[in-house]
Amino acid sequence: MTEDTHNEISDRPSVGNLTDFVYGVNEDNRLDIEVAIKEDGRVVVFHSHPFKNDIAWFEFDLDTNKLDFVMDDGDIRDIGLPLSQSVAVHMQNSHQILMVLLDPETGEAKEGNYIPLIIHRN
Repeated sequence: MTEDTHNEISDRPSVGNLTDFVYGVNEDNRLDIEVAIKEDGRVVVFHSHPFKNDIAWFEFDLDTNKLDFVMDDGDIRDIGLPLSQSVAVHMQNSHQILMVLLDPETGEAKEGNYIPLIIHRN
């Protein structure tokens, strides 16, 4: 489990803050996101709050280990977490990521769905 930050790439739209697209996030109620690798090598993103817009796909850059959320309207949002090389290895072998919304009260999974993953390398 690791974390990622993002630098803007000149031929892509600017990257905004992911919390702008999540319900219920404020100073006292922050967005928690965790990227995990299941035993079978599949990538899972756990998140604590529902998104206002659907996520159309993820983009992962193998050169920078940056993961971005791409919304249905084309807006790109940085996950805000640096991902380690060990996670990157699993990303390059994945075609989709399982997104799991966690219940804030119990920590149990409330819902999950698979989102396509696009891999980039310069």
